[in-house]
Amino acid sequence: MDQNKDSRSARNLYRLTPTARRLLTATTRGLIECVPNFSVGRDQETIEAIKQSIAAIPTVKILHQTSDQDHNRTVFTFIGPPQAVTDAAFQAIKTAAEHIDITKHQGVHPFMGVTDVCPLIPLKNISAKECLPYADQLAKRVGTELQIPVFLYEQSATRPETINLAHIRHGGYRTLPPDYGPPSNSHAGSIAIGVRDLLIAFNVNLNTNDLKIAKKIAKSIREKDGGLAKVKAIGLYLATTDTAQISMNLTDYRITPPHTVYQAIEKLAQQLGTSIKESELIGLIPQPALRKGDVEYLKLKDFSAERILDNH
Repeated sequence: MDQNKDSRSARNLYRLTPTARRLLTATTRGLIECVPNFSVGRDQETIEAIKQSIAAIPTVKILHQTSDQDHNRTVFTFIGPPQAVTDAAFQAIKTAAEHIDITKHQGVHPFMGVTDVCPLIPLKNISAKECLPYADQLAKRVGTELQIPVFLYEQSATRPETINLAHIRHGGYRTLPPDYGPPSNSHAGSIAIGVRDLLIAFNVNLNTNDLKIAKKIAKSIREKDGGLAKVKAIGLYLATTDTAQISMNLTDYRITPPHTVYQAIEKLAQQLGTSIKESELIGLIPQPALRKGDVEYLKLKDFSAERILDNH
């Protein structure tokens, strides 16, 4: 019976496409996710060049791309074995530096470099601790070969001041010495690289264009100002839709899932004389973070089964 089972498994494996077969085989050596954020959302030629630099690395699979004109930002989600993902991340960062001049960048989302942040996330058959050398390798290579200042953040941080990405991005990169690379790079800016857990990038758009309302709600719900645990939030104005937005990172969906944040925003919006228009994901979401009926309840736009990480 065992021999027959092994034979069937082998036949099924080779029915897969070559790329899928390589990726499946590679998961036995560890599977990680990378979600780099690039300071470009309007230049399709540059976005495509970055995408192709990622796709060129064997055993790496791009799962999703989000590009936003108001944020002027593109987020790619890709997975693969650790070394391949690290190589793809380097090539993407290199391509971004060749195509983008940070001194000319304009967008409502906070930024500090052409590649603003590049996290590595353990998914399968690999621990966060085992991911650390790959993040360090990537950071050292970016600092040395590309001469871009690199700050190690989250679980890769070498000092308390760089654990929190928001602290680095909101001025820390101007005063703190980088972990790798020169003190500054006027063309490419700076970048944060590190190992972190899964998070959910979740935005809620309001039925108002009043930025003050969005900022007030963001301040009320974010953890650092006494709001919900594991929630980072800022208020933004989207000119293309004349809409106020609460842009969030939910850093532990087990503690604060999307529906909890949505309920809090809904209540605050009503108190301030408005309501929720819709919500959106940037990238993918773990299946356990969604309850049955949440897609409709959260008014999630552009959602499909492909936005669920587990389905990949």
